[in-house]
Amino acid sequence: MRWRSPCRPLLLLSFLTLLVGRETVSGFRICSYNVQKFNLQKASNYRLVNTLTRVVYRCDICLLMDVVDPTGQAIETLMSTINRESYRYDNYVYKSVSSNGLGNSKDGKQKYVFIYRTQTVNVTDQHQYETKPPTFFREPFAVKFQSRKTTIKKFILVPVHTEPTQAVQEIDHLYDVFEKVSKKWNNTNVMFLGDFQAACAHMTRLDKKKIRLFTNSNFSWLIGDKVDTTVSEDTNCAYDRIVVYGKTFLKAITPFSAKVYDIGKQLKIRKSKVKEISDHYPVEVKLKSSALLLQATPLLLLLLAHFFL
Repeated sequence: MRWRSPCRPLLLLSFLTLLVGRETVSGFRICSYNVQKFNLQKASNYRLVNTLTRVVYRCDICLLMDVVDPTGQAIETLMSTINRESYRYDNYVYKSVSSNGLGNSKDGKQKYVFIYRTQTVNVTDQHQYETKPPTFFREPFAVKFQSRKTTIKKFILVPVHTEPTQAVQEIDHLYDVFEKVSKKWNNTNVMFLGDFQAACAHMTRLDKKKIRLFTNSNFSWLIGDKVDTTVSEDTNCAYDRIVVYGKTFLKAITPFSAKVYDIGKQLKIRKSKVKEISDHYPVEVKLKSSALLLQATPLLLLLLAHFFL
C-alpha cells in the first residue's frame, strides 16, 4: 500500500486556484463614476489623479461622466498615468473610448469616457444616439463590448447623465435607446449606467409610472432607491444607477454585487479630498466570470482520486 501525503491535495488545490486565475475569483467589474467637470486642471492635480487611478484599477470597464475635455488632453494625461502606474500594481494595459462633447452647458460640453482593460475586454463597435429634435441634453453613447472572461460574451453599455430638470423624461426615453441599439446590433444584453438623477426632487414615486424602464418588468434596477450615491452628508439620494435588460443579462450578474464604492472609507481618504474629485461616489457591479473553475473541476476530481486511490 502506497503512502499518500495529506499535504499533496492541498498543494494541488492551491495550484488549480492559481491556474484558474484572478478574474474567476474576483469577477468582472463594471464601474460608473461622475467625475464632475474633469478637465485639464483636475488632470494636472497629481493627488487627485492618483486617487482616480486607484478607482479605475478596480474595474475591467470604468465609465467616467462629466468629462470636460475639448482637446482630449485631460484624458490623455489620465491614461498616461494609469498605464504608467499599472506596471507597479497589476500589469494591465488600459485603453479608452469616448463620445464627442455633448450638451450646451456654459461650463463646457461633456464627454462619456470608457476606460477598459485590454486583457479582459475589447470594444467592437460604438454608436452616438441622436434624435431630431433632441430628447436628451447629453445624448447616450452606446458601446458594444466583447469579453472571453465573462459568462455573457457580448454586451452593450449605454451611459447617460441626465439633466436634473428633465430627468424623468430622459430616463423614460432610454427605452427608445434600448430599442435602437438592440436592433442595430441584434443584441438585447443592454446595460444602462450613469448619473440618472433618479432620486430626491428629480424623480418621485409617482414619476415611476411615467417611466418605461420601471413599468416594463424586463428591466432590472440594480442600485435601489434607498442607496445613497452622494458624498455630502446633507444629501441621501440614489442619483447614480445601473439597469439591465432581460433575464439573460440578469443571470450573468453576480448576486448582490451592485453597490456604491465608498472611496473615502476604502482608500482611507478624507471626505474633503474625495469631494475634490466629485460629490458623487462610483457605483459598480460584477459580471460572472467564464466557467474556468467549472472546467477545472473534473480535472481536480480526477487528480484527487489519483492521490487517494
